[in-house]
Amino acid sequence: MPEGDTVARQCRILDHALAGAVLTACDLRVPRAATADLVGWTVREVRPRGKHLLIRLVPPVPGAPPMTLHSHLMMDGIWHVDGRALRSSDTSAGPRDPSTIRIALEARHEDGREMRAIAYDVKQVKLLRTADEEQLLGSLGPDLLDPAWDEDPFLRERALANLAAEPERPIGLAMLDQHIMAGIGNIYRSELCFLRRLHPAAPVSAEKDPGALVDLAHRLLELNRDREVRVTTGGMLGRDGDLWVYGRGGKQCRRCRTRIQRDELAEPRLEGTEARVLWFCPRCQAGPGAPAPSAAPRRGRRR
Repeated sequence: MPEGDTVARQCRILDHALAGAVLTACDLRVPRAATADLVGWTVREVRPRGKHLLIRLVPPVPGAPPMTLHSHLMMDGIWHVDGRALRSSDTSAGPRDPSTIRIALEARHEDGREMRAIAYDVKQVKLLRTADEEQLLGSLGPDLLDPAWDEDPFLRERALANLAAEPERPIGLAMLDQHIMAGIGNIYRSELCFLRRLHPAAPVSAEKDPGALVDLAHRLLELNRDREVRVTTGGMLGRDGDLWVYGRGGKQCRRCRTRIQRDELAEPRLEGTEARVLWFCPRCQAGPGAPAPSAAPRRGRRR
């Protein structure tokens, strides 16, 4: 699933392409919004909210309420922006099968530039009044990439309070809960647990300095919001050195050379949901929630 930094990067690209332009074509291929006519509306801005993407629109008629086109990338969603000359019949150019298109927008700037933005495989597409955004997203926790994060201490305090509300919950599940803090996905969950020397199944209470965890999550997302290749190791470990544990099952831990393990962690309160895959080092992340030492693979040989 795309994480908060990916959504922020997609929003920045969309905002650069569309902000200030007037929509000349709009095709919303979801039943709830399929009949909406947004031609003539002006794109005011494109902004992220956690993993949600918000295209805010100004009406062509004075007095009409501004609207927001909301979407969520979920597991497979992506937006494709094309600045070439547009043809009304050509919406197939892009990275995916055209049958997966859910939103297709065409817009023209005052200087004549034409832009096309196409959303493939996005979910939760909704068209709502901008004034009603909080009804849709108000239950989200503070956004780790909120521009006001460093100036508004309440955002960090709220994230800490949300985290502390369920001290016995597995920390690997709490991190993925967007109602606690928004923006962390499976990659950062695995990487943050490793960096904090916590097994993902450990209770939240096992983190003795939750403020350090929240600060590290904010810092990692900020550092990667402009990168195409996500890095949590500092980028000094070579071609295979971008991440500590995520996706590295069976490979040696970069710290202790123990073999990284792959496991799953399910959310028991959400019946019927699938367990999420995770990766961890059984030596560096020993402690609450970790498998018994006898179940851990033997350390690899030093090269």
